[in-house]
Amino acid sequence: MRVVREVKRDKVADNLFITFHPIGRAKIFEIDAAEAEEFSEAPIQLMESRRYEYELSDKNYRIQENEGSTDYFKASRSTQSRGFIEPGNYVGTLELCITNGIEHFPYHLEVLATKFDANDDYDKSYRENYRSMLEDITEKCTELLMQANSPVNQYFEPDFGNKSKLIYQKFSFVKSVLNNPEFDEALLKIFSTPKTTWTPKEEKVDVRSIKRFSNKNVKELLKGTNRMPVPSNHSLATKFNLNSIPTKIDSYKQEASLDNAENRFIKHALQVYLQFCERCNSKFKTGTKDQREATQLVQKLSNYLNHSFFKDISRPTTLRLNSPTLQRKGGYRQQLKIWLMFDLASKLTWSGGEDVYDAGKRDIATLYEYWLFFVLYDLFKQKFSFSKLSHDDKGYKHLFEKVDNGLNLIIKSGKHTALQGVTTIKNRKLNVKFSFNRTFSGHKDSYPKAGSWTTAMRPDYTLSVWPEHLDETVAEQKEEIVHIHFDAKYKVHHFTVKTNSKDVKINVDEENDDLKEQKSLERQGKFKNADLLKMHAYKDAIRRTGGAYILYPGTTKKQFKGFHELIPGLGAFSLNPDNEKEDTKALSEFIDKVILELVNRSSHRENIANKTYEITKAGEGNKLFEPMPEYVNGEKLIPDETFVLVGYVKNKLRNKRMGWFLEKGMYNFRMNDDEGALNFTEKEAKAKFLLLRESTDGFATKLYKLKKGIKVFSGTKLESRDYKHPDAKKDAYLIVSFDPKNIQEFENTIFNYSETKEYKELIKELGDTQSSRGRPFTTTLTSLLKNSKSK
Repeated sequence: MRVVREVKRDKVADNLFITFHPIGRAKIFEIDAAEAEEFSEAPIQLMESRRYEYELSDKNYRIQENEGSTDYFKASRSTQSRGFIEPGNYVGTLELCITNGIEHFPYHLEVLATKFDANDDYDKSYRENYRSMLEDITEKCTELLMQANSPVNQYFEPDFGNKSKLIYQKFSFVKSVLNNPEFDEALLKIFSTPKTTWTPKEEKVDVRSIKRFSNKNVKELLKGTNRMPVPSNHSLATKFNLNSIPTKIDSYKQEASLDNAENRFIKHALQVYLQFCERCNSKFKTGTKDQREATQLVQKLSNYLNHSFFKDISRPTTLRLNSPTLQRKGGYRQQLKIWLMFDLASKLTWSGGEDVYDAGKRDIATLYEYWLFFVLYDLFKQKFSFSKLSHDDKGYKHLFEKVDNGLNLIIKSGKHTALQGVTTIKNRKLNVKFSFNRTFSGHKDSYPKAGSWTTAMRPDYTLSVWPEHLDETVAEQKEEIVHIHFDAKYKVHHFTVKTNSKDVKINVDEENDDLKEQKSLERQGKFKNADLLKMHAYKDAIRRTGGAYILYPGTTKKQFKGFHELIPGLGAFSLNPDNEKEDTKALSEFIDKVILELVNRSSHRENIANKTYEITKAGEGNKLFEPMPEYVNGEKLIPDETFVLVGYVKNKLRNKRMGWFLEKGMYNFRMNDDEGALNFTEKEAKAKFLLLRESTDGFATKLYKLKKGIKVFSGTKLESRDYKHPDAKKDAYLIVSFDPKNIQEFENTIFNYSETKEYKELIKELGDTQSSRGRPFTTTLTSLLKNSKSK
């Protein structure tokens, strides 16, 4: 039972006490000695990420600064007997040494994980969730190892000559297997409904009790000793000439026995578990939490082996692991699974585990990050086909590698691990890549390559998707790849963000009130604005990012969409070890929606990506500072995408023609294969301006806005509009309508159209003749303005 203490004074040694004062939202818990022994915990328990002040009763004593211990406590500058304990995100048993330089007293505190539950229910978050994450990692690792294509064809013996850290890693994996309730439940089920075999048992019985005689019984009737006479009128005497028979003969009966191959295996497995734990116990430092955990497990296994069930069960000569009983019968099936998990767990090392296991201290934030990797790994393996694996830029076949006397899990914080493959979704083949700790570099001028606009960034997990026919590098350059980032945020307790459902006018006082409320929530640990800003940083800084989402052990999820569609977006998803199935389901549904949006070829994101590539592929943009309208026909004017039709007015009819053009607000282009006909393409159809040149000297001043639509007139119809034909009348003409009013921004501008790229290409193709100079062509407003001057 736990007791909450406002201030706790605890005895260290005779006449030496230590007093703890919680600061702010911190609490001190105390459990009784029996409970502490049961769970291998220290009685005095503090909360992670909180601050405590301590004071020793004797000013000559201090907490000794051991290697790494300064991360968790700071002595006061004024006196060595006082200071502060700040455990941060580290949980587990905190081992301290209190000394005066001569005497040394070990002292233990338990640091509790509290962020999984809203009410700081450490029973559940510390004992269940922490253990659950270890068990999940162990189970997922062993499941991967048990796959047919995993490198388990070599037999390894556990190496107890390794460093204590590695031994504790192995012990932690094994402990998570043997402390699983499934282990105890399976044994109890075996005890209650064991596998039994029937064996014949020989015994001497009264000859008169035999109802059916075997051949051996008949022989005993004839030759057996200790005989008694048979009456002369008995059928044995008259028919078979037997004058006497033995008083007792041998008989056999079937008797149930527990001494069979299956039960021998169960006993052998327990003995192996016990031997492993005893050897670990001998390697751990005396009095440490590690040794207490090993001792507790040794005692548990010894109690099971002393059960009367195993009394008459002998040692096995062979292990029949293919036995139908071991593979199918309840209890035995679970014990076989646990045996296989133990066999692998006892040989497994984890280089990344150094961040999690270290002399009783556990970085639960890092453990949560590793746990999430396996959760996402399982989720994405169900949705996508992965055929390639790389780690630290090297190719691997599995998540494990052979090392001396064992196997090593290659996953490690700070090292890039990626799985990649091709998956067909809605008839579209996509490359899908799941990365752990991928770094997006921030090198200057690296665009359009992958990376960050600013400094290097490393999301915990990244899901990248791009078309199957493109190489990843090319997909980056063509803006056809999308990155979805996830970041493990163990420190986020609750995630609540206030948003407005509609646009409203907020005055300054209301904004200040909102900021005050946010600050208050931050101090309570319920809202981490910095975490949301980190997602903004990923989304805005890492190129081609479609979304960035927090994964945290909370109770709610939040999603924010950038536009009308799901991505680009930001948000947070809760993922708790004790609610993994439901939480993963919500995340799985979100991933399905994201993938459907990524395969949608007409999505906003797809259009924006294509537009971005078209705009940026030419390199640095143009610089235009000349006056120009902001909008044309209600649309934003973008000079690079605004086309200008350039027409010609012949000198000899300049006044009449120009007068007719301005009066009617129309201009005609020749059609068909006629000399001087307009080459009609998409650019001409999208043109927004008409430039009329009255000479071939290369300069023009008359620029007009085009009205929407292009018409086709016959020569006769055009003539009916008072249009005069000095030359032969043509069959058809293209007619564009324009506003004859001068455009204010261009009134004082002279356009040197002869310097545009399109005019030069025309002259190069047709030659520099009077006829070619009068040909119509199309250019961009950018090109026209770059070759202009003021009157």
